[in-house]
Amino acid sequence: MPQIFRIGPYIVYFWSNENDPLEPIHVHIATGRASANSTKIWITSSGKTLLCNNASKIPPHDLRKLMRIIEANSTMIIDKWISLFGEIRYFC
Repeated sequence: MPQIFRIGPYIVYFWSNENDPLEPIHVHIATGRASANSTKIWITSSGKTLLCNNASKIPPHDLRKLMRIIEANSTMIIDKWISLFGEIRYFC
């Protein structure tokens, strides 16, 4: 899975197979290594984040911090998404 960055014990990454048609832009977060049961965060067209699910059960304080970091890096994340998947759609 393409890792975007690491924050403490958490990795932020894209899942390699994002379905066909391509899902809207989002990242996954897991502790240690990529997992199918990870937290999923949508990135909106304005660069804000929306929690899709917290499957990896990240504590709320850590999750808020991670979402702020993702928002601060949304332009870089969007660029990497386009580079990897060749197109982009937004959840909202």
